[in-house]
Parts: sequence; C-alpha cells; structure tokens
Amino acid sequence: MSKLTPIATAAAILTLSVAMNAQAQQAATDKEPETVIVSGIRGSLQQSLSVKRNASSNVDVITAEDVGKMPDKNVADSLQRVPGVNISTSGAGSGGFDENDRVSMRGTAPSLTQTLINGHAVSTGDWFVLDQVGGAVGRSASYSLLPSEIVGQVVVYKAPTADQVEGGSSGSIDIKTRHPLDFKNAISMEATVQGVYSTLAEKTDPQFSGLFNWKNEAGTLGLMVQGFSEKRSLRRDGQELLQWTQVAPTNAAVKTNPDLANVWFPRLIGSSLFQQERKRKGGLIDLQFKPSRDFSLEATYFRSKMDASNYNTNYMTDMNGSGMLGSGVAPDPGYVVRNGTLVSASFTNKGTAAAPLRYGIVDNIVREGAYAQTEFFDLDGKWRATDRLVFTAKAGSTKGKGVTPSQGVFEGDVNNSGASYQLNGLGSPATVKFPNINTAVFTGTPLDWVFGVSPASTDDKETYGQIDAAFQLDSGPLRELKFGIRGTHHTRSNFEVAQGPNWANTDVGGTSTNPAWNGTTYPGNFGSDLGGDFPKNVWALDPSILQAWGDLHSNRDISRTYYQDMFNLKENTKAFYVQGELEGEGWSGNVGLRVVRTEGTSNGYQILPNQPAGGNLPAYPWGGFVKQTAIDNNTTIPLPSLNLKFDLRSDLVARLGISRTMTRPDYGALGGAVLLTDETHTGNGGNAQLKPVKSTNLDASLQWYFAPRALLSAGLFYMDLKDYVGYGSSVGNFLDTRASQEQNKAVFADYTITSPINVGAKVKGMELAAQIPVGMGFGIDGNVTLTDSHLDFGACPAMQFSTSGDPCDMLGASKTTANGGIFFENDKFNARVSYAWRSSFLAAQDRGTPLYQDSTGTLSASFNYNISKNIVLTLSGQNLNNPILKNYIYNKDQPARFYANGAQYYAGLHIKY
Repeated sequence: MSKLTPIATAAAILTLSVAMNAQAQQAATDKEPETVIVSGIRGSLQQSLSVKRNASSNVDVITAEDVGKMPDKNVADSLQRVPGVNISTSGAGSGGFDENDRVSMRGTAPSLTQTLINGHAVSTGDWFVLDQVGGAVGRSASYSLLPSEIVGQVVVYKAPTADQVEGGSSGSIDIKTRHPLDFKNAISMEATVQGVYSTLAEKTDPQFSGLFNWKNEAGTLGLMVQGFSEKRSLRRDGQELLQWTQVAPTNAAVKTNPDLANVWFPRLIGSSLFQQERKRKGGLIDLQFKPSRDFSLEATYFRSKMDASNYNTNYMTDMNGSGMLGSGVAPDPGYVVRNGTLVSASFTNKGTAAAPLRYGIVDNIVREGAYAQTEFFDLDGKWRATDRLVFTAKAGSTKGKGVTPSQGVFEGDVNNSGASYQLNGLGSPATVKFPNINTAVFTGTPLDWVFGVSPASTDDKETYGQIDAAFQLDSGPLRELKFGIRGTHHTRSNFEVAQGPNWANTDVGGTSTNPAWNGTTYPGNFGSDLGGDFPKNVWALDPSILQAWGDLHSNRDISRTYYQDMFNLKENTKAFYVQGELEGEGWSGNVGLRVVRTEGTSNGYQILPNQPAGGNLPAYPWGGFVKQTAIDNNTTIPLPSLNLKFDLRSDLVARLGISRTMTRPDYGALGGAVLLTDETHTGNGGNAQLKPVKSTNLDASLQWYFAPRALLSAGLFYMDLKDYVGYGSSVGNFLDTRASQEQNKAVFADYTITSPINVGAKVKGMELAAQIPVGMGFGIDGNVTLTDSHLDFGACPAMQFSTSGDPCDMLGASKTTANGGIFFENDKFNARVSYAWRSSFLAAQDRGTPLYQDSTGTLSASFNYNISKNIVLTLSGQNLNNPILKNYIYNKDQPARFYANGAQYYAGLHIKY
C-alpha cells in the first residue's frame, strides 16, 4: 500500500462526495424514516435485545434512552452487567477506589479490550503519577473520563468482523453517542441536577449534566450540545503492606536464625489515608447534516477533564530500618514463620538519643493540580452513489493526557520506637504496634530524602482516517461485498523529573527543614470500616503547608530529567479489508479478511557509567551519560474472520464465530523505560522488540428469545493467544539514584529487572445469561461467566520463588464473574437493584511482584419517581454494601492492601422537555 495520510485522505473523499452529491441529491423530503425512541427500563431492554437478535455476529448491547434510570455514573458501571465483562476500579499503580475505571473481557487484561467511541479509537490519560510513567502505561481506556450521560448505546463485540478496527484480542466495546436527527422533537432539552454524599468523606457535592438538541423542520440539519460538571469528594482508608521481599541468605540475622533464610516479609506496613476531590467537566457537540437519504455529514467534538488533586499520608513500620530485619537485626524470640512468610515479629527498641535507630517512616505526599483528560474531533460522511453502492468515510484526531504538576513530599523517620506486627491473612488488617511512641504527635527527623517523581506527564495522540464501501448483490448467498482502508498515526510519550531535596534550601541533619505541624491528625473514624488493631490516631501535615514546604525544599529543576523512566513511541498503521455478507434460507453471516501493517519506533534512554570511546553523549546531572536508543518494530498480520447465525426457530438463534484478532503491546511494555526501586535494587523494564498479541478465537452460543424482552443464552469461547505478554527477569547495572544523591557522585549497582517477554497463553470459558420479565412490572436479569486461563510459561522465571498458587496467572483473569439484578417499572415509578461479583484475580505486576485482588462484590440501586411528565425525582447509590478491597501477593498469608472507600448516595431531579 502507498503511504496513507489519514485525515487528508478521508477529507478528500468527503469533499468529492459533496461535489458529486450536489448534482445528484434527491429532495430533502425524501429522507429516511425517523428513529423510534423507546423509553424506560423495559423499553431499553427490548431495544437492546432487538439489536442483539438481528446482529450478524455475537454482540451484547446496552441502550439507555432515559439516562438516570440505571444506577450508573460512567460507562463501566453499565458494562459490568454484560456477560463476560469484568471491571476494576483503578489502573495498576493507584490501588482500588470507589469508581469503576477499567474494563476487560473474558478473563484477560484491560489492554486486550479495545474501546471505541462511534467506531474510532479514543485516547485517555491517567491522573495518578505511577500510571503516567514506567511500565504501568497501558493501552486501556480510563472510563472515569466517560460519564454515562454521553451514551446512546454501547455495543460489546465478542466475535469480530473484518470491517471492525483491530486492537481487541478479547473483544471490542463501541460507545455510540446520540445524534441530533434521532430525536423526535424539533427542540429537546434534558438536565439532571444532583447532590452526591460520600459516607467516608462526609461531604455532599453538586453534579450537573445537561443536553440541548435542535433540528430543523425538514429533519435535514441538527445540532446537539451536551455538558457535564460533576464534583465528588473521595476518601479511602487503608492499610498497605508494601515492597514484599525475601530475607537474603547473606543477611546477618540468618547467621543466628537460619530459618529466616529466603523467608518473605513486607518491608513497610502503613496506615494509609488517601483524600481527593474529583471534578469531571466536559461536553459533547454534534452537528449533523443530511440533505437527502443519499448523503450525510456529521461532526462530533468531545472533551472530558477530571481534576484530581490528591493527598496521601502513610505511617509505616520500616523493616529495612536500622533497628529492623532488613538491616540484619533478628526479631525477638517468638517470631512465627508460616507458608514461607514471616507472619509475626517483634523488635524491641535498642536505640538511644545519641545513637538513634529507625523503626518506621512517615510519608505525607500532596499532588495539587493532578488531572487526566481526553478529547476527540471526528468527521463522518456517507454517500449513496447508486442504489447498490454506498461509501462512508471517517477522519479525526484524539488526544489524551495525564499530568502531575508537582509532588510535595515529606518523609520523616520514626526513631527509637520499637515495632511489632502480626499478619492476619485477609481476615483483617495486620496488627501493628509502636510501643514507645505516640503516633498522634508529630515526630520525625528533618528531611533526609524526598523520593518520587515530579512533575510527571504522559501524552497520547492519534490521527486517523478511513474509507469504506459496501456493494449490494442480487443473487446467491453473497448479498453484500464490503471493503475499505484505514490509516493512523499514533504517538505516546511521557516526561518525568526526579524529585529530591533542593540542597541550597535544605539543612540536612538540622531542624530548620521540618514543615510546620498545626496539630492535624487523621479523621477520628479512620479505619473504622476496616477493623483490626493498627495505628489510627496518626498525625498528618496540613496539605497547604506541605505544598508550600515542598515548593521550597523539593528540587524539580528540569535538568533533573529522569531519563531512565521515560520513553516516546511512534506507530503508523495501515489496514485494508474485504468482507462478504452472507444470507441463505434460515441462516446468515459474514466472512472476511483484514490485513494490518504496524510500523513502530521506540525511543528509550539509558544512563551509562562511562562515556563510550569516541562518544559525545550528554552528561547526566548526577553522574553518568545519557544514551538514547531508537528501536524499530514492524509487523504485518492477517486477521481472517467467519461468523454464522442460524435461525433454528423464530425464537431460537445459534451462532458460531471463528476469528483471529490482535492487540499491540502496552506502551510501557514497549517503551524501554526502566523504573527502579533503589531500596531493593529491583525494577521494571520495557522490551521494544515485543510482538503484537495474536489470538485465534472460537465463539459459539445459543440464544432463546422465549418472550418479549426475554432471553436465555449460553455460550462457549476459546482463545489461543500467541505472543501474549508475560514477564521474565534479568540482572542489569543501573544508576542508583538514591546513593548517587547521598554521596553526590554517580553510584551504579546491579538490579534485578522484571521485563515483558512474549509467551503463549490460553483462555476458555462459558457464559450464561438470563433476562426475564416476571410480570406486574417486575423483571430480573443476571449472568455468570466461568473462565479458565493460563500462560504457557514453563517455570515462570519471574516468579520462581512463589510459595503457593499458580505464578503463571494471566493479568485480569477472574475464574468466576457474576451479575444479578431485579427491576420494577410502572407509569409513575421505577427501581433497579444490582449486584456484581468477581473472584480473585491478578491485578498488576508491582515492581516485579504479582499483586492479586481478592474476590469482591458491589451493590448498587436506583429509584426514580415521575413527579410529572417532564420531571423525575432520582435517587441512587453506589457501593451500598461498603466493600473492602483486599490485595495479596503470592498467597493469602501475604496480604498487600486493605481499602475501604465507603458508599455514595445521589439524589436530584431529571428534567426532560
């Protein structure tokens, strides 16, 4: 194929279409029939089933003509009720929160699910700093930027077709917005005004969304404007057990206590309080022009930004402290080792005022001005050249951004306190004691180290263009022939400045560097939902004081660019396809082939200890030399597909789909960036030579539409993934940033690096679903998905010290996912109660260590009362059962996180004209 400039090519075909249509368009009154709008819960369910029943491939559909009648606040909330769909509440690095944020399908990671809006890709960003940099940077979309108000329909494609955009190995989700000419009236207006009360934050915040739609009398021109402004206060109470590691056989404590060799222990156990104010603002503008049934143009612009300033405080034991195990001090007699884990240990204080020993660390981190945003501009055109031939074209661009402008970080030592802990599995948080100290009173040595990254940002951009054609045929099973081309230009980059002390303003070892403490402590009810016995009455700095202190004492000069955690990627893609629509007596389907060419270049950085002979590499501020490498990675992949639908009876449909799909590796996996943890000399690295994930898929289902708005279905699926991204380990020599700063010279050390590699994987499973109108306005729905998955990874070298369980688990794979709901609706009142549950799954690779999330379920409900024809009282709630999110490492004797986010209650009015 010749080089395709996406927007220019698609724009040219649209311009040509306008010129040709000017000579051939029919009268404006010769237009297609208006779309019939179906309202209410039962009407929406009926419309969804109708689309599903008539689709040529296996899809699930969500239709929400009346926004607010489901207890959904973003698109992910709705998708969790679809069979085979899993949701999670955060990206990999930020832990769990109270809002659904990532979506995945059929026991795979979110990055293997393609998210589209109106058939095109959408770039998004993440607000949390660890999701903006390093290996955590993925391809999955952040659904917290996509409010439910924009939804007209969501289509979940489980069996792909050749005309669909590639990128979803496990499936694709297309969020379809509403269109101006689909509204019934010439002028339509909607508005929702609500207040949301968050139980933990104990605050009520305003939420507003509005829509205005106009179309002319002839129905040939329409304009829709949507806007939303939604504020919400968030508080998360937690205990975090971080940086799990093993006692090295060379540790001095092993000489007297040999049974401690290779035993796992958490370096840090902290009382973690996270507070945030989220403000999601944005809107959508859609201009639609359709002078005849033969020609149409539509321009859509969408923007969503979530301001997400946050404040994180943590009061932690430090097992690497000078009085603890990591420094060679054996625990007091009576410690307990179980399942390869040090589950109980005490350390009596042996420090003095003259020779203090550290037993804990206190972190206070404020990230004022953090945000994530997404936007796109899309231009669509359609031209019916003849009764048989139709051309469509699409061109546009999309941008995503995540930014942390600064981090004010105070880290103080807790000295001469002694410490003890007792792990309680996942039953309750660990018991933690600091016997010789009052945790509610400010203590800590002056600043001796400020860690982290600041500022940090990530930018994601794509321009795209495509042209499609469909030619109808008269006879035989081949009823329509489709073909088309598509091209994209995609860039992804991140930027990071290493944070550390501003030595000119920092008196290390003195007292002048301490920020002022104004008596602030954790909320009085901190940790009450978690239970357990650990420090809860804890001092904390006022965030405004910390921000000002960080501005003075943190060195964020751009010369401190943290190259080893940065990358930029470029991807140019070209694709063409041909597809035939098939139909015979009692059956239909499609067969096609899509061929995709990806040309990628990864630019990463490495810090070398010495200048190569004859080289002219730039010097790094802390010593060493910066080397940038550009690595090309080009592939051409054919993607065939076959979908067959059999109408066994008027109410019974069987489907069979066979396909090959692909997903390009995550940006962080490709980037080549290396995120290092200096304390443990470990890290995560990239692999710019990773191949795209290819999956050979089999999908079969039987669907029984036994009554209006009713369905019973069962389906089987199988995915054979080639070049799935797993993880392996290697040793490399890198700059030790902490030691370099402390010694004011370049210090290099060996690090064990976990990096992605291509491996094989398999997924198989079953989906069962039911939607049943009970009668008298009542109905129930539910589904269960059973999944079995594993990596073909041999001994799983990255996880060779696993103590139990399967270290080859796939990211995001729950063995069981279940959803159930009951609804009621009459002319005045409707209500819905829903419960979603998923079993434990591997949530992330945390610095080379697996991080599992334990099974969890959430309860939500909505109630709506029609005060009048145009005004509805709305009440809804999320997380009504106050779920506790729990994480663990290799087994449940190694807990990692306990989080409580509370419940959220919404109340307001929905006005529709």
